[in-house]
Amino acid sequence: MTPWSPLDGIPEDIVARAARVRLACFDVDGVMTDGGLYYSDLGHESKRFHVMDGLGLKMLVESGIHVAVITARDTPAVAKRMQDLGIRHVFAGVPDKRACMLDLAAQLGLGIEDVAHVGDDFPDLGLLGTVGFAIAVANAHPVITHVAHWRTQRNGGHGAVREVCELLLAAQGKLGGAIQRFRG
Repeated sequence: MTPWSPLDGIPEDIVARAARVRLACFDVDGVMTDGGLYYSDLGHESKRFHVMDGLGLKMLVESGIHVAVITARDTPAVAKRMQDLGIRHVFAGVPDKRACMLDLAAQLGLGIEDVAHVGDDFPDLGLLGTVGFAIAVANAHPVITHVAHWRTQRNGGHGAVREVCELLLAAQGKLGGAIQRFRG
């Protein structure tokens, strides 16, 4: 049996884009979550995050890839989840995601060709049209999938983020090392 690889069936141009990424940016609602907004009777909002996505993000950070969350909504649940994962670059309540990313990339000394963004809907358009590796989740709006270089197999909130993380790590030859630490 041949070992599994997230690069199986991925076109060479996509692998080349993934190999270059030094900053991976992610939207939240519809990408890290299923897009549902859950409100209690008291008006408290909660979100459902996929645990496998969280481990993927941690593996990126531990492998030296910068991770940023850039979202239009500002909710305590996002701040708490990103804090738990050790994500340093969290930008919530952002009206212009593209400008935010350009500023962060400049601070990190990176060009736009070194940046990936994962999105699902219209607020991600400007950012996806700018970065070197534009990624849409499987259930993204058709306009987003048209702009994206690549589309995940999994839906947002259901492992799409992990899929992206493993692609980036594999393309950079870092996935084996990230997995090795779990072998004991």
